[in-house]
Amino acid sequence: LPGVPNVAVFDTAFHQTMGPEAYLYGVPHRLYDEYGVRRYGFHGTSHKYVSQRAAAMLGKNIEDVKIITCHLGNGCSLAAVKNGKSIDTSMGFTPLAGVMMGTRSGSIDPSVISFLIEQHGYTIEQVDELLNKKSGVLGISGISSDFRDIEDAAYKEKVHRAQLALDIFHYKVRTTIGSYAAAMGGVDAIVFTAGVGENGPETREEILKGLEFLGVKCDTEANKVRGKVREISTADSSVKAFIIPTNEELMIARDTLELISK
Repeated sequence: LPGVPNVAVFDTAFHQTMGPEAYLYGVPHRLYDEYGVRRYGFHGTSHKYVSQRAAAMLGKNIEDVKIITCHLGNGCSLAAVKNGKSIDTSMGFTPLAGVMMGTRSGSIDPSVISFLIEQHGYTIEQVDELLNKKSGVLGISGISSDFRDIEDAAYKEKVHRAQLALDIFHYKVRTTIGSYAAAMGGVDAIVFTAGVGENGPETREEILKGLEFLGVKCDTEANKVRGKVREISTADSSVKAFIIPTNEELMIARDTLELISK
């Protein structure tokens, strides 16, 4: 198509506003200079879209609010969005870092890798497959990477390891929310999106438990919904909690329009 502009929208782009204190690792600086080893973050298109929607639901300018966005699906990442810009996110150099996910381990002690290789004969390929495809809630539960299957096993069949997988997942997301509130010096809204975030009432309620000190409480009745835009925090919550189904296609279209309009 001669003369037609091509636009590439990268999932890492939204997180390019992070400062070096957030994106650099504690390794020799030359690894960043020579190889680009740093935190990049992912799901940026989703985080950008839902943070803008949340600001609108708050009735405030995106440049005046602090929002924690929780993109929870088979892959999971959180972002601290301050004044419309990402200042931190849980995924890193690759989508393996951060909270535990469907089949991904999330962040672990890096020495676990050398331990498995040196002491137990794993190859680097086997470790990579283990951490990316056999870990997470699948690895803990031994049942599935699908949260629906794990919730059925935990809540209906009372399977201990299924409940354990959920407990670990809720804990990791909850503590990341707390750290991002600290990073921004407060928070105005917490947003749940993506497959589990949009369709998991139990997940949302469990994650919000223990965050009352931030000023947010889950409205149990309002939370009984799947896949719809809704506020799920109580009326007296100073920090709001929202479900906002993501729309990455619309965000890409908007970004494309903005670029070609210039």
